[in-house]
Amino acid sequence: MKPKDIAELLNEPACIHNKKSKSGCAKPRPGATAGGCAFDGAQIALLPIADVAHIVHGPIACAGSSWDNRGARSSGQTLYRLGFTTDLTEQDVVMGRGEKRLFHSIKQVIDDHRPAAVFVYNTCVPALSGDDIEAVCSAARERWGVPVVPVDAAGFYGTKNLGNRIAGEAMVRYVVGTREPDPPPAASERPGVTVHDVNLIGEYNIAGEFWHVLPLLDQLGLRVLCTLSGDARFREVQTMHRAEVNMMVCSKAMINVARKLQERYATPWFEGSFYGVADTSRALRGFARLLGDEGLSVRTEALIAREEARIDAALAPWRECLRGKRALLYTGGVKSWSVVSALQDLGMEVVATGTRKSTEEDKARIRELMGADARMIEDGSPGALLEIVRESRADILIAGGRNQYTALKARLPFLDINQEREFGYAGYEGMLELARRLALTLESPVWEAVRRPPPWAAGAPEPAAEQA
Repeated sequence: MKPKDIAELLNEPACIHNKKSKSGCAKPRPGATAGGCAFDGAQIALLPIADVAHIVHGPIACAGSSWDNRGARSSGQTLYRLGFTTDLTEQDVVMGRGEKRLFHSIKQVIDDHRPAAVFVYNTCVPALSGDDIEAVCSAARERWGVPVVPVDAAGFYGTKNLGNRIAGEAMVRYVVGTREPDPPPAASERPGVTVHDVNLIGEYNIAGEFWHVLPLLDQLGLRVLCTLSGDARFREVQTMHRAEVNMMVCSKAMINVARKLQERYATPWFEGSFYGVADTSRALRGFARLLGDEGLSVRTEALIAREEARIDAALAPWRECLRGKRALLYTGGVKSWSVVSALQDLGMEVVATGTRKSTEEDKARIRELMGADARMIEDGSPGALLEIVRESRADILIAGGRNQYTALKARLPFLDINQEREFGYAGYEGMLELARRLALTLESPVWEAVRRPPPWAAGAPEPAAEQA
């Protein structure tokens, strides 16, 4: 990827920071990719496209563990869970064999797996040695008649958010608009209902949570052409240009996709979240508002009234045990504010939230929800998190898997909110699951047991975590 292309992605016109200054996204500094490099962000954004073979062009260490690398779920295909890499060695680099290895790797994966498409991810080593992955992908495409898409996202280009945008740029440039969608259902199948086509950008179907939301959209007569990228298929990504409305789900990670679809195909878009009762209802109303269908608006309000009444009744006992509990939330992106809203729906107090990978818009949403003095965390080191726990007297740490052992060693209840989790929290049903998991975590008898002084230390003071 050329420097000017990276500069354009960093200077995203649809981001609010470009309205208040001309600085664009922060340029990467040494160490800035410690929380995820551009390659990591690109692969995370596209890996859930389930019928595609994802080849990592580089040393085998860049491939990582592909099986269950993320918690994205598929309703059928499992090819995305297999890891493919060119496994470059020092000899390959010295002898200039990188492009040849990539070409043969593409051939092998096509012969063995017959994928709908092949995505090739560039990494630091071949980017530095000058491998032309675009030329290799083009030659492979002509040779075998299978779409082969280059995703030039070498890790040193920048942060994970930049990698998300690079992935979105690759989809818009090489994939979107290359196929027309299937015809909508006949009018006789949904009498009195006009079917509208929509896309969801940045929905990754972690732990299958989008399956809580899809039935709601189906009841409203909204046909999802593509979720980029959770439980998606390559043929669905090809049809994204025909949607009537796009919803940006995961904050501004792939805002360039929404903006370019609006510029090229006049598709309006809005940002929303499916975490929490209020935000789920707001997202459904967002579709009705932009589509301008009176019948859809009526159906939307009826569905929201029914679902909110049902879920409020189901949440009542959980709210009783969660009300007043103090939570420290350390995550990033859309979850830095959308999960805040969900926790507040349950009557909990969020003492601080992480913003390491959040945009300016994310931070503005946090201030709206938590007030102008909202505490935002950039430093997620174990010592810093535990210090905040002690200061705020937090009852639970809600964060990613890497923070789990920090909490457990401090004898502090912990709930995983990131992509490794096994439970889906989106939609009305997901809200019920979130409340259940929080209550089970907080009320587990293990905390009383581990905080109790050992029998041989009778009369000893309680541990520091208990006092916090």
